[in-house]
Amino acid sequence: MTHLDNELKLLKTDTVDMWSLVIHQLTKSHDALVEFDKDLAIDVNINEKRVNAFELKLDVDCENILALYNPVAVDLRFVLAVLKINYNLERIGDYAQGIALLVKDAENPFEKELFEKSQVLEMFKASISLLNDTLESFINEDPKLARTVFKKDEFLDEINLKANNTISNMICGKSEDQIKNHLNILSVIRRLERVGDQTKNIAEEIIFYIEAKVLKHKGKNKKEI
Repeated sequence: MTHLDNELKLLKTDTVDMWSLVIHQLTKSHDALVEFDKDLAIDVNINEKRVNAFELKLDVDCENILALYNPVAVDLRFVLAVLKINYNLERIGDYAQGIALLVKDAENPFEKELFEKSQVLEMFKASISLLNDTLESFINEDPKLARTVFKKDEFLDEINLKANNTISNMICGKSEDQIKNHLNILSVIRRLERVGDQTKNIAEEIIFYIEAKVLKHKGKNKKEI
């Protein structure tokens, strides 16, 4: 095994570790919301520093590999993909932290009815599932699994599109504290929709490095661009 092979193997291991940490962060933000656990929310906020540290390390490692080993073909695509995946994972970590901070600052527990009608918990489940699927795809170099992310993300988009009407209809006659919680759930929904977008970006990068196919902006017409 060459020095480059060793560096790429270590890079993949560190990327998987960061991925797992981000999934854990999103899962804990879900639990903090459901259980109204402020201590767990604070833990998510503290661990965001670990996510940021991972991002910086992976950036430096990718830059060093590019500078020292001049990778080509699939090796080059892998390093370039990791650079972008790293950014997407850090953004997802930010969204998990943002959700946790909403829980930390909330004055009252969130109503069960609010969870059910907003479908926010279903969004959480789908978001975590998407992240797990892309991680498995990355580990096993499985572009077919990565492609399933695009269809699954539509579920998140659908909930997000109807969220304004859903929350607006629910806040009528509610107290000030309840209205705050409803608006916080709307903010959670927005963040989870963005988690889906970032995960789609990750899936595109996996396909890029394995198949050398660029999917970004595919299907957009010139007016949209």
